[in-house]
Amino acid sequence: MASSNATSNPLNTLAPKRKTKKKHFVQQKVEVFRASDPVLSVLMWGVNHTINDLCQVPIPVMLLPDDFKANAKIKVNNHLFNKENLPGQFKFKEYCPQVFRNLRERFGIEDLDYQVSLARSSPVKDGEGQGLLLTSYDRTLVVKKIASEEVADMHSILSRYHQHIVTCHSNTLLPQFLAMYRVSVDNEDVYLLVMRNVFSHRLHIHRKYDLKGSLVSREASFKEKVKELPTYKDVDFRNNMQKVYVSEEEKEHILEKLNRDVEFLVQLHIMDYSLLLGIHDVERAEASFSRSPEGIAGYMSSLKGPGEYDPYVDVYAIQSAVGAPQREVYFMGLIDVLTQYDTRKKAAHAAKTVKHGAGAEISTVHPEQYAKRFREFISNIFA
Repeated sequence: MASSNATSNPLNTLAPKRKTKKKHFVQQKVEVFRASDPVLSVLMWGVNHTINDLCQVPIPVMLLPDDFKANAKIKVNNHLFNKENLPGQFKFKEYCPQVFRNLRERFGIEDLDYQVSLARSSPVKDGEGQGLLLTSYDRTLVVKKIASEEVADMHSILSRYHQHIVTCHSNTLLPQFLAMYRVSVDNEDVYLLVMRNVFSHRLHIHRKYDLKGSLVSREASFKEKVKELPTYKDVDFRNNMQKVYVSEEEKEHILEKLNRDVEFLVQLHIMDYSLLLGIHDVERAEASFSRSPEGIAGYMSSLKGPGEYDPYVDVYAIQSAVGAPQREVYFMGLIDVLTQYDTRKKAAHAAKTVKHGAGAEISTVHPEQYAKRFREFISNIFA
């Protein structure tokens, strides 16, 4: 578990240099972890506890194979706690603590900032009806509820994922996986995966697309379209004559990252991922400011102007090109990268082929085919 001083880590020599940033404001510790949901209260308590523990443990010179199988478990029979704040009994498990600590450092996130962003105030539900997705109160992190099978999938790719992040110097469109936990309350296990938010905590998203490169059954439903911020899909993108206006240089840079990441996913036999695209319209901008100079969003406290963002925090953001039809900021990241082409997908592919015919552009196809079609579609989203 760890000092959060990134410079002392020999593994960090490959990570991008980070600018110096605000000081940590040392405040009195607030040891009350109260959320409307007991699982969230335990998550906040567990994150606080494990980061404090991790800060006492020296950073290893290098990660070992065992680190990719390790976990830290805490079991609490809650006789000392205020029962209004935490359930009477609970268990908390952190998976591969050293690996995720190393990943957080590579992604430029200090443990103390991570701790504040997740444990200072309760994460909130992200949008309507998406019980599986929560956002940290400062909107810098996403907490996704996953199935136990996905925990196994994560373990199976973690070593190669870590290697990919090292090799590409953290310059990636893949999700930035920051931690994985199991929370057990009332004999029920909840598995949670923490990632960096693709979207900005400060710049509002005005339009949103989930793109897979397939046109079969890839249109937002009527129910979706009447939402305040609908998630549009590939057919909508085409029908809306939507385009992404970035410079030629930025386009090349994005496609280079995309090709490298997609090649990595093909090697792991992964498919069914999407490009999540969020569009911030600078003219319509109402910027929301971080609530405190602490946590991951604390980098932002000095910025004021419309459309401004800090590339150290909003790592998925790209400015529209000079001379674009309107001033926009785009947020692009790959999501849902844990679906391996296994028997479930093969069965779905067979069923869809029967329904739509062998040549139809359905989303469940072999990983190589999926990647080829996906790359072609994404390379055409640019103006």
